[in-house]
This record gives sequence, C-alpha cells and structure tokens, in this order.
Amino acid sequence: MKKRILWIALLAMVLLSIQFPRAAALLTRCSLSVELVNQDPYPANPGEYVKVVFQINGLNNPDCDKVSFELKENFPFSMDPDEVRSYEFSGATYVRNFKSTALAPYKFIVDKDAVDGDNEIEGILRYTTIGGEAISQTEQFNVNVKGVKIDFEVSIRDFDSATNTLTFEILNTGEDNVVALTVDVPKQDSVAVKGSNREIIGDLDANDDTTFKYEAMPKDGEIELAISYTDSINERRSMIKKVYYDSSYFTDRKADEVQPKSIYYYLFYLLLLAVVIVWARGWWKKRKKREKERRESNKR
Repeated sequence: MKKRILWIALLAMVLLSIQFPRAAALLTRCSLSVELVNQDPYPANPGEYVKVVFQINGLNNPDCDKVSFELKENFPFSMDPDEVRSYEFSGATYVRNFKSTALAPYKFIVDKDAVDGDNEIEGILRYTTIGGEAISQTEQFNVNVKGVKIDFEVSIRDFDSATNTLTFEILNTGEDNVVALTVDVPKQDSVAVKGSNREIIGDLDANDDTTFKYEAMPKDGEIELAISYTDSINERRSMIKKVYYDSSYFTDRKADEVQPKSIYYYLFYLLLLAVVIVWARGWWKKRKKREKERRESNKR
C-alpha cells in the first residue's frame, strides 16, 4: 500500500514538472494592444489635416519580438506620400529599458466628402512570439469628423396661368449656411421653360427659405431641379431634387376667379366719358367760332 502511494506521488510530481512550464508559457505569452490616445483637432474638418497618436501596449513582454504597427489608408482618410505609414519596435529593447508602451503618431487629410460623426480607420499590429510564431491582428479605430450638413427641401408655391409664372420655394434644412446658390431646370418632358433655365439665388442661411420663379409651362408629374452651392469649407457641390407638380392645386381657385365690378366702377367711367364729351363739344364750338371770325375778317 505504501509503495502504491509512493508511486502515485512520484507520478504526480513528474506530471507537474511537465505542465508547469506550459502554464508559465501561457501566462507570459505575448499579448499586445493598440489604442487611439489623441486626435487633433477634435472633431476633424473635411478637407483639412488631422493628427492622431496611437499607443501600443505590452511591449515589455519578453515573448514579443519584431513588433510593428501599420495604419491603412481608407476613405475618408489619406496620407501624403512622404508620411510614415509603419512603425517598428524591438521587444528586447523595451524590456531592457523597462518600457511597456510606445507611441505611433500619424498625420493625414480628411476627404471633403467625409460624413459627420465617427469614421473608421484600420490599423494592423504585427509581431513574432519567442517561439517564432508570426501574429497579425487588425484593429478598427474611430476618428471623429465634423461633416458639412447641407440639404434642401423644394416645393412648388404657385403657378399663375395668366402669365405662365411657376414659383418654387426652397428651404435650407441643413446645419450650415451656403453661398452662391443656383438652381437649374434641365430639359425634361414635365416642364418647358421659356427664357433662362438658371436662377441665381445667392446666400441662404441654415433653416432659411426663399422663392424663385420661371416662365414655364408645367405638366402633371415630377420636375427635376439641379441645385449647386458652395459650402462652409469653400467646396462647390451639386445635388438633384425632384418635386411633383399637380395642376389641380392651381385651378378653380378663388383668387383666379373674375370678380364682378361694382356700380361705382361703371359710374366712374360714365362720368369720365361725360367729362370728355363736354370738353370735346366745347373745344369744337370754339374752333368753329374762330373759323367764322377769320372768314368774316378776310371778306373785309
């Protein structure tokens, strides 16, 4: 019995001696992480440069070697040709200097069409373990951008069939002002414009509205408008808006009915006619009298 217990104890010690290094290896296995620690300016502006700094953590682990971090360009971010795209860090160096972190700064330009809010950029962290295993992990980071928020609502305000005047109304529903606003009516079956098909509106602040007119003959259906403007970052932009024309809204209106004239209207013109007749009769009599006097004077 004692021999059996001895053999079990001896076997347990052997197993522990085999498993302990493996457990220790798991505890000390290379485990790196990357985080975005700074962005300047915040938020970034479309069409301008932004600086970001990434921090690589865990470099003091002796199991990490040949560490590198590369930032990938993807919309809406791009870097100049001479900008550093990849940083390399030696794990042994950081162990020797007792450093566990490193910084990787970047500068790139934000595309003019970047959307408002968080925009993703991709980074790749590569390293080799002490056992020679090559590891690559992809990380996603958010860079905040203050996008240009511009949109318009367009409606048909009026159509005057007597003058063929088609009046539109446009509202800037965005958060930014626009300048050099123009509206074009392209050739289309639903409306025939007479004269210039471009209306220059000028400046239109956020949440403001204005009207513009064309001499045109519209038909029931969608009318397409081409809107162009310059935004707050001095970028010229264009968009297409469609508005539906329904002729039933502009027919049989009280404002279009011919109103009956009052009796005073007719009395005014009768009085005016009487005055003209009296004046003409008096003028005619004076003329006849002068002619008669001239003839009598000639006879003498």
